[in-house]
Amino acid sequence: MNVLKTSSKTTEGASNPGNPELNQIRDEDRAVHRWYRFVLSFPPHLVQEYIHRFNLNSSHRILDPFCGTGTTIVESKKLGISGTGTEANPMAWFAGSVKLDWSTDPIELLDLAQQISEAANNLINRKSKTLRTLPEESQKVILANSISPLPLHKTLILLEQIKLHAQPAYSRHLQLALAKAVITSISNLRFGPEVGVGKAKLDAPVVDAWLKEVSLIAEDLSQVQVLNDIPAKIYHADARQILNVLEPESIDAVITSPPYPNEKDYTRTTRLESVLLGFIQNKAELRSLKEGLIRSNTRNVFKADQDDVWVSRHAEIQRIAQEIEDKRIALGKTSGFEKLYHRGVKLYFGGMAKHLADLRSILKPGAQLAYVVGDQKSYLQVMIRTGELLADIAQGLGYELIGIDLFRTRLATATKEQMREEVVLLRWTGKMPLQPYPYSDKPL
Repeated sequence: MNVLKTSSKTTEGASNPGNPELNQIRDEDRAVHRWYRFVLSFPPHLVQEYIHRFNLNSSHRILDPFCGTGTTIVESKKLGISGTGTEANPMAWFAGSVKLDWSTDPIELLDLAQQISEAANNLINRKSKTLRTLPEESQKVILANSISPLPLHKTLILLEQIKLHAQPAYSRHLQLALAKAVITSISNLRFGPEVGVGKAKLDAPVVDAWLKEVSLIAEDLSQVQVLNDIPAKIYHADARQILNVLEPESIDAVITSPPYPNEKDYTRTTRLESVLLGFIQNKAELRSLKEGLIRSNTRNVFKADQDDVWVSRHAEIQRIAQEIEDKRIALGKTSGFEKLYHRGVKLYFGGMAKHLADLRSILKPGAQLAYVVGDQKSYLQVMIRTGELLADIAQGLGYELIGIDLFRTRLATATKEQMREEVVLLRWTGKMPLQPYPYSDKPL
């Protein structure tokens, strides 16, 4: 495999064990991104680097098919470049979409927020004997004890007042500010490699925390509104069904970071705010959400899944899956999720193959692609070289492999081992391969 030499900047970062600073957002890049962002999101400066390396400008259109909260598309718009994304998680899609709407008047937004805060505080100060709470079905979806009763009561009052008093032009920004305040200042959640529940906050300054986030949004809007006319949109869609939303030969470049094959349930990160804003209200809706995601963990593997057929003849993926299953049996691991480890790996890479196959139709000939992925050992410590495997799959589909950059290394929580996080660089030649896709019986 042709591995591109890393840049001096990347090599320097890789020499620092774990180098978490490479994944941190820089102060000069915080505008708009800070409205709502996943803790483990890849940073805006990485998007900037590949926009520069791909020589992209205002005549081009960038795609992020695994958009998350919109890092690539927001940064593209800030640089004056048209962007399009797809995202299956409704909370992340909502956040990314709001972060692309720079038409809201910041002064009027602040004035309205102040009016709503007064109305909410009047209701909160009445100190009702009965606290507002979530429906029982919704409580079953969120992490237990993720928010204490009194902060939840105040949050529900504030959310009600936003919905009652905010016009559509302002409501979405005000709701996103509340989502951000909930996860950073109001709830009991803590974020690291995984989301968890920390020390209970018996009370929290809900309205003040929300007003702080609204102020940040207003401050950023005043800076970026001159770029509001740059086309940018995120579709609520599954990256494996991208042909349903994007037109043929419309994309010049892809910069994205798909989920990695591990046991991280990405829906856990957004459960509380998804319930509060009404995107998920019960376990049936949660299941429906998971069905629309790439199968990156066993919590969203279902009996009817068939993506694994795409890699049914990929020797290395089949070998890894078998090694995981053999090790599970040898160790006597018998839980339902552990029994799905080997299948989950095949479904992940099969889903990525399906995505890359469909993607070809919407790429312009010569389109350049950057996929940020990481090596994994989540399944019984069996090594999965994600970047190398995706590069091999892509080549089987007719993509040209330009190289694999080392972005950084990260410290594995369980083993304290340095794991590679890489950027797989591809080019679409515009020519479908003459031979059928070699890793499955799926037709092209």
